Amino acid sequence: MARSKRTTKEKLLDAAEKLFARRGFHGTSLRDITGEAGVDLALVNYHFGGKKPLFAAVLERRGAVLNEERLRRLAEVRQAAAPRPASTEAVVGAFFDPILDFLAHAGPGWHSYFTLLAWVNNSPEWGRRLMSKTFNDTVREFIRALIDSLPGAAPEDVFWGYNFLTGALTLSLAETGRLDILSDGLCRSTDVAALKARLGPFVAAGLKGLAQRQA
Repeated sequence: MARSKRTTKEKLLDAAEKLFARRGFHGTSLRDITGEAGVDLALVNYHFGGKKPLFAAVLERRGAVLNEERLRRLAEVRQAAAPRPASTEAVVGAFFDPILDFLAHAGPGWHSYFTLLAWVNNSPEWGRRLMSKTFNDTVREFIRALIDSLPGAAPEDVFWGYNFLTGALTLSLAETGRLDILSDGLCRSTDVAALKARLGPFVAAGLKGLAQRQA
């Protein structure tokens, strides 16, 4: 079946996602975006109301898909473990694996999105507001699941653990190439399979280590 034509709004979102990921918010003009999309400049205001609302819409579009998939997987691991809590490893996997699966199997749009997400998450200008609006409800559900998986853990340790895990994730998503240089080519920052094999066990062990301090 032939793919349906993209709407003007989708063209703008795709172009903005690609360029914001490459150049950041301030390095990308509306003329850059409409030129990439092949549409008239006035259509940005018509569809989004300006550059900032367009930036927010870019973040929220795939964020909604990611949230839905994460919560679906979390529900699955909870159901599989019931009546006991899901394991820390299973909860961490439900959080990470949708991203890594999209990276491995989806097209360049998801790669651009995750590059942009890494930048937004580390931006004081955007991280607090946009990340909170898009992801906080889902993240809080995962934090509750992590607390349940770590009986006796201090809640503040779990929140700190989440802070560390999201830092490790967003640095990995940035694919800066520094890992490649440090390892003299032994490791590649774009190697999704290698990342998937290591990130979850690393984070789960760290969370358990924090919980054991309370034992």
